[in-house]
Amino acid sequence: MSQLLAEPAVVPEAILEGPRTLRIWVDMTNSPHVVIFRPLIARMIARGHQVTVTARDFAQTLGLLERYGIPHQVFGAHGGAGRTGKARAMASRTSALTRFARRERFDLAIAHGSTDQPPAAYAAGTPQVTMFDYEYASAMHHWNGRFATRVLVPSAIPEWALWRYGIRAPKLVRYPGLKEEYYLADHVFDPGVMDELGLDASRVIAVLRPPPEVTLYHRGLSSDVFSATLARLLDATPAVQTVVLPRTDDQRAQLEGGVAIVPERPVDGPSLVSAADLVVSAGGTMNREAAALGVPAYSPFAGRLGAVDLNLIADGRLRRLEDAQAVVLAKRDRRVPPTRRDPEVLVDLMLAVAKATQ
Repeated sequence: MSQLLAEPAVVPEAILEGPRTLRIWVDMTNSPHVVIFRPLIARMIARGHQVTVTARDFAQTLGLLERYGIPHQVFGAHGGAGRTGKARAMASRTSALTRFARRERFDLAIAHGSTDQPPAAYAAGTPQVTMFDYEYASAMHHWNGRFATRVLVPSAIPEWALWRYGIRAPKLVRYPGLKEEYYLADHVFDPGVMDELGLDASRVIAVLRPPPEVTLYHRGLSSDVFSATLARLLDATPAVQTVVLPRTDDQRAQLEGGVAIVPERPVDGPSLVSAADLVVSAGGTMNREAAALGVPAYSPFAGRLGAVDLNLIADGRLRRLEDAQAVVLAKRDRRVPPTRRDPEVLVDLMLAVAKATQ
């Protein structure tokens, strides 16, 4: 196992001009992907590889890339909540990425849940690694499973759960633990997030992430528990400081003028989670980051829970939220240590695909 980095992973532009062994293409289509890949890209570059980043204009993806100084090229935007709009946006972006990949002739393509990169890489003859950790996004997995060279998932997801997508070994590779335990292993808390948001460490800090209303597997499902939880936390102001990270402009507009703390620009999410006493997220990544960092986490997710979250609930690292009153409004026990795993394990699993096809 390699030595964990003592400093936060950064990707300054100058490093991208360094020596080249493999030409690697990373595609980011949503805000969490920036946090996931930032330390992994740094490790790839440290090994002498050249990394090119493409991104979709959606949520805080571009803002986070700019915050962390990661050079990137923008291709397309989100297609909205409707299936027709999603399909059109996907077709347009996939076509543009195919032309890009054919021109650039990369050695390896990597993404987490991108539906655009796998077919584009396949058409360009580029080996592609797809990651995901929620097994019930069936439309995505049927598509990605067909075109990916390797599919990386947490070992909590059983092999048989992916057979219906045509994803089997040797294409399927399962790794132990959570991806968050790998990419957060390098993370060093930035106390500047406290000043940036005007937070008082002596009072309870709650971090909330609303339901992804434009995601298809949330369509028609109730978010009443999340709304009730938000109302309860805001009623507890000033004893509780409630930070809300909206996903859309509509969500941001609904919060304006209230007592919730809404960051004006993308923040260092892992540092904010580290500072929190509790996290309530209707998605998955922030809850799993909290679990990895030893922070109490609650999921009001109204859809079908995946194997990863079910395992976290069974281990007591995540709580299924069905009643807003169940949220404990208290300072957390900071003696609970974070769970860290060597990021080089994931990097090796990715790069092995390119080396195997050379």
